[in-house]
Amino acid sequence: MILRWFGRKKPEEQARKDETTAPLPEPVVQEPIVQEPPVPEPVAEEPPPVPEVVPEPELPPPPAVETPPPPPIAPPSEPEEREDTPEIVRDDLPVALTAEEEKPKKGWFARLKDGLSKSSSKLTEGISGIFTKRKLDDEALEELEELLITADLGPTTAAKVTAELARTRFGKEVSPEEVKATLAAEVAKIVGPVAKPLEIDAALKPHVILVVGVNGTGKTTTIGKLARQFRAEGKTVMLAAGDTFRAAAVSQLKIWGERTGCPVISRDTGADAAGLAFDALEEARRQGVDILLIDTAGRLQNKAGLMEELRKIVRVIKKVDESAPHTTLLTLDATTGQNAHNQVEVFRDMVNVSGLILTKLDGSARGGVLVSLAERFKLPVHAIGIGEGVYDLRPFDADQFAKSLMGLPSQ
Repeated sequence: MILRWFGRKKPEEQARKDETTAPLPEPVVQEPIVQEPPVPEPVAEEPPPVPEVVPEPELPPPPAVETPPPPPIAPPSEPEEREDTPEIVRDDLPVALTAEEEKPKKGWFARLKDGLSKSSSKLTEGISGIFTKRKLDDEALEELEELLITADLGPTTAAKVTAELARTRFGKEVSPEEVKATLAAEVAKIVGPVAKPLEIDAALKPHVILVVGVNGTGKTTTIGKLARQFRAEGKTVMLAAGDTFRAAAVSQLKIWGERTGCPVISRDTGADAAGLAFDALEEARRQGVDILLIDTAGRLQNKAGLMEELRKIVRVIKKVDESAPHTTLLTLDATTGQNAHNQVEVFRDMVNVSGLILTKLDGSARGGVLVSLAERFKLPVHAIGIGEGVYDLRPFDADQFAKSLMGLPSQ
């Protein structure tokens, strides 16, 4: 009884004592940890007003506007001087060429040899490598034939030339010079029959020359050079800018007209080329011009459209003169190599190509393509070009060409 009575009171008293003692240390420890003094309020509000006032003095530079100088610079006479008619160029000028163009530094054969140096060096180096202290056997002939094919003479021509060499020198020791001389003679035999000058019929007024070819083959430049040659011979010449889809071609032909003193018939870009050719022919007949040179488009990527355009030009020309065009020249870029064969086939189907002019023979080592063209198509080669100068287009000479191709002297 005594323990139960005392025991009920003691645990309650002890719990109350524990509760009072426990919360006392907690608030004492948490209160000193909080420190709020390190917050500096005046630091953030120091320099904002001062920098805003500084950019104000930068306003004075705008008064540098100077308007008085433009009024004095206004000559109205300049645009009036540019108003002219470029379609009719003065033909009182004989041949307006520069001094450098009038006097070539080298003769034609020397320039031809230099122009064909890329082709000749490839052949001569190859021949020297094959026939240095060596007999002409089957292996040497095979190597020579392969060399001639790589020079774009074509497999047929290469086989024909090597067969002739084997017939006369097989089994004998030959020097590179003997091989080059034999090859030059064979090349001259192949290209000799097609080397024909461009003849102009004086009874025709005018003699109409239609110039065709792929863009980039030197068609317009060739027309300008031919015009210079005809003018130098005392003939009257008219030019027709029939490539109406290329403004650059029309501008280039007008420049040639000014330099050579030939009137140029042209129209706006995109005009009907056949209508222009018709007007040019009628005007040439009215003026009694000796030669009419007609430039044409060469957009081979649109073969059907180009074919129709060229055929239309021929039809329209024949309405004025049934025998025109009297000459149809195809310009070929020698740098295209065997692709020139494809161009001959394409244009021969479009119009009646009567002769060839090979340009840019100095631009690659593919001068031998002329030989393969002569062997295959038998079309006359009227002239060849070996540079950009006006005197770099000359009548084709078979013997000079063959010797230059093999790197031999003229005599």
